[in-house]
Amino acid sequence: MAKPGPGGAVFATAAGAPHTPALTRGTLVAAALCIFVAQFGLTVPAGLNGLFQQDFGTSASQLTWITDAFLIPVTVLELTFGLLGDKFGRRRLLVVGSWILALGFVICVLTPGPDTDQTIRLVVMWTGQLIAGVGAAAVIPTTLAMIAVDTHTPRARARGLSIWAASLSMGSVLSPIICGLTAQMYFGSNPNAGWKWAFLVVAVLAAGAAITAACIARESFSPEKRAFDWPGQITIGLAVLGFLFAVIEAPTRGWTSVYVLGALLVSAVSTAAFIFVERRHPTPLLDLNLFSNRNFTVAAGVTVVGMFTYLGIGYITSIRLTAIQGFTPLAASAAFVVFNGVSALIQVPIASRLIERYNPKWVLGGGLLLIASGAFWMWQIPITTRSITALLPPLALAGAGVAFALTAVTAVVINTVPNHLAGMAAGWASLLRDFGFTLGPAIVGALALGRAAEHIGTQVATDPALSHALDAFNASADTAPNDQRQSVEAAIAAVESGPLGANGVPATITLPDGHTVPFNPLQETAFHALGDGYSLGYLLVGLCALAAAIVTMVFISGGNRDPLITAESLND
Repeated sequence: MAKPGPGGAVFATAAGAPHTPALTRGTLVAAALCIFVAQFGLTVPAGLNGLFQQDFGTSASQLTWITDAFLIPVTVLELTFGLLGDKFGRRRLLVVGSWILALGFVICVLTPGPDTDQTIRLVVMWTGQLIAGVGAAAVIPTTLAMIAVDTHTPRARARGLSIWAASLSMGSVLSPIICGLTAQMYFGSNPNAGWKWAFLVVAVLAAGAAITAACIARESFSPEKRAFDWPGQITIGLAVLGFLFAVIEAPTRGWTSVYVLGALLVSAVSTAAFIFVERRHPTPLLDLNLFSNRNFTVAAGVTVVGMFTYLGIGYITSIRLTAIQGFTPLAASAAFVVFNGVSALIQVPIASRLIERYNPKWVLGGGLLLIASGAFWMWQIPITTRSITALLPPLALAGAGVAFALTAVTAVVINTVPNHLAGMAAGWASLLRDFGFTLGPAIVGALALGRAAEHIGTQVATDPALSHALDAFNASADTAPNDQRQSVEAAIAAVESGPLGANGVPATITLPDGHTVPFNPLQETAFHALGDGYSLGYLLVGLCALAAAIVTMVFISGGNRDPLITAESLND
């Protein structure tokens, strides 16, 4: 029997479904610890992009793939893992997912040194990130579902979701600090391999989380009889993968490339196929009838945009501070501590009370407005401002916005579906959130690097002196001493790889006799071009957050004090 809920939501009663017990402290602790570790791992690359650039000598797309190799399986597989948790047990899946997460990071640590071919090194790194992402795909929706299905009052639901969101944010807070501290240490003889210590720390934390969950979490299943939906999983996977491949590779291959256009076509066809098969499957991966609820539909779209703005700001700030301005990971960690620390401090004491007492749309809309304000502020700070301090106030403002937005958008998505479909809703909420996360580096990177490459091309074409100096630099390997030729050729290849590589090779070098001579003529041009490109990324993020805030406050229904949920619906 269906019951109308607040704000037009409809909750279906699962006749005869057993009343699940209240959320235990052990389950809450295990879920909070596991989401903390998963987010810790997701955030690790943010403070290490500069070291990755130096160690691997990556192109723009190769650097982006280090982050997105983790995020893509998270996005693609979360719906399936939501179903597996419902069917085979959420605690069991949480433990297995945490061990897989640990395995992936161990593989990253085993990436060969610089004496091995770059392609092989990157393949090992990407493989480790991919496997770790599979583990995170199991952990993230499972932790959310474990909290959702065992909370039976609005207050308990709000508190549980806020603790979950705060734990996620704390992973983002501590990750850059640990990365910054450990990156200062050598890993073997390679001075640029300090990043491996951070991955080793995550592997140990994931193993600890797996053991903790096995010992203290309560097992839970879904009363719904759901079967595997392989056609749905395959089509949604191809849709997401095709779209992200196109966005990431477009700056390097061009938007008119056969590969990029082909990937976009695969994405469009697969999306249509997913909708087709889900409407006909008896137990679909995603019940498309959920989209008949306007609150759910609007929240779904806002989740993607809101999380795009969250990781978009983090990614731009990471590239600005480490890969462009050259700050060490430890120094850059101050920015991320402020950005994510403010978020973690606000979520439990403030955000949870607001979404319990008021319609979450106001909390969500207000949070998005704060994110937009912070992004617009950072847009106005020029790249020549080589001070982390200048970024801290707008990052704190945006971080406060993230605290409200992350908690509220999760509440809207989860609270507008029947409780017996909490596993599906948790998987869908996680997919939307992490799809937005994945789009952050992909879209911002594509926009910023495309803009920077265009700026550099224009400068070279219109400045004869710069063009002549670049030609001389490109030919310098032919006249370099034999013992220096390899390093000169590597520098030339880095400059030719794109704006980030051109900025990473110094404009001058010091000779053995102590004299300083010109070296890379493009360094200053690339520095300003990248500053302009990533500044444009902040502007894009701000506009998206502002648009999402307006849509949220206009189109999500319900009164000011309508929490979109009732105690009765939580027991369905």
